Amino acid sequence: MNKKKILLAGAEIVPFASTGGLGDVLGSLPKALAKEYGDDADIRVVMPLYSAIGEKYREMMTLTAALEVELAWRRLYCGIHEFKLDNVTWYFIDNEYYFKRHSLYGHYDDGERYAFFSMAVMKLMEVLDFYPDVYHAHDWQTALTVIYLKTKFADNEKYRRIKTIFTIHNIEYQGVYDMSILGDVFALDSKYASIVENAGCINLMKGAVAVADKVSTVSPRYASEILTPEYSSGLEGILCANTYKLSGILNGIDYDYYNPAEDEEIVSKFDPAHYAAKQKNKLALMKELSLEGTKDTPMIAVISRLAHHKGLDMVAEIAYRMMNDNNCTFVLLGTGDPALERFFSGLEFAFPGRVKALITFNKALAKRIYASADIFLMPSRSEPCGLSQMIASRYGAVPVTRETGGLYDSIKNYTEQDGRVTGNGFTFADCSAEALYGRISAALDLYADKTKWKRLYRKVMNEDFSWSASAQKYVELYK
Repeated sequence: MNKKKILLAGAEIVPFASTGGLGDVLGSLPKALAKEYGDDADIRVVMPLYSAIGEKYREMMTLTAALEVELAWRRLYCGIHEFKLDNVTWYFIDNEYYFKRHSLYGHYDDGERYAFFSMAVMKLMEVLDFYPDVYHAHDWQTALTVIYLKTKFADNEKYRRIKTIFTIHNIEYQGVYDMSILGDVFALDSKYASIVENAGCINLMKGAVAVADKVSTVSPRYASEILTPEYSSGLEGILCANTYKLSGILNGIDYDYYNPAEDEEIVSKFDPAHYAAKQKNKLALMKELSLEGTKDTPMIAVISRLAHHKGLDMVAEIAYRMMNDNNCTFVLLGTGDPALERFFSGLEFAFPGRVKALITFNKALAKRIYASADIFLMPSRSEPCGLSQMIASRYGAVPVTRETGGLYDSIKNYTEQDGRVTGNGFTFADCSAEALYGRISAALDLYADKTKWKRLYRKVMNEDFSWSASAQKYVELYK
């Protein structure tokens, strides 16, 4: 039997270079697919060779091909580097002009950079004679690869037979540009303008949705939400016209990397049966952050980008009340909106020894907070999938979440009857600070009953947020 050939492409991948959830998914999904398929598939992944990719990985790479890529009037150098890891072949597209930058995104020429990357992916297939059965593109930065396959390369039989899936990780970022650069930057003929046109502009995500064979997003709830004006960021029309090919598959997390029973980055390893071992992490973190209290003082945590859509303004609205009314500690890790950064720094000043605002991001520190926290807040206004609530659960921190997107699909409201626990967190529907405060209060009330709390703790830790179930669903989608 011939192996199924699968190629995935994305702008960021953990552990090579990443800024968020997209990188986490592209770092773990291919490994999960390789495990699911076994010897029946050849899984390969491609991303840009950013300067952020460290020497550890560069030393593992070999230069497989050096070639010229045509992009409109440009003739550009392209190096293809590769190595194998976790039964996956990883490719890196090299062009220092485009990818030797101080950050992955946010540059004036991002459209041109990812147009080059997309064209390079087309050339990679040709040079390596690897024309996949399924090509899986992720978010707007790779939208052009799907568009190219269905337009510029559609007359070539080797490209035409490739089936395409386009996954929307966050619909707020669509790749929107002026129509005047359709040919000059994106190398598309004017006859294809209608494919990418939306509201008078080029919209790369819209184009990929229009022509892909399948469209997926990162949770079932988000797949239904983005059909509405409230969540679609202007794309409800094209999505409603393509509902027949739209599906939502909940992301998972890497259970090897996030494993409190074997994690060398936390102070005390633990599992669902060893609650006291988890508490040792809390005591160590309290000492590290100069927080007052005992192992029985509830610790509430936030690890997030400080942004309106993450609901952090709602946390700010009830923060003083929460600290005044309850004997608890509060730890926040994240950066973002300067006003929110200032607010939480001020909260620390107002409650010395009880609040710590860490206006930074550090993955090792994040793990220590997950391992220490009792209650984890994630009151997002919108959340395509969310991984933090899954990581928190894996480390025994009970999530308090708003019922939206992937939060709705992954966290269900706690109830208990005759010692039988259903649900795995505290959830609320109304997008208000008052609703959030009500669920925090309910969590703190339950925490005071240690017998009930430990039952919920075990239930939360035993939830399966691994990639196993989701990888099976992607295999079915590929079929």
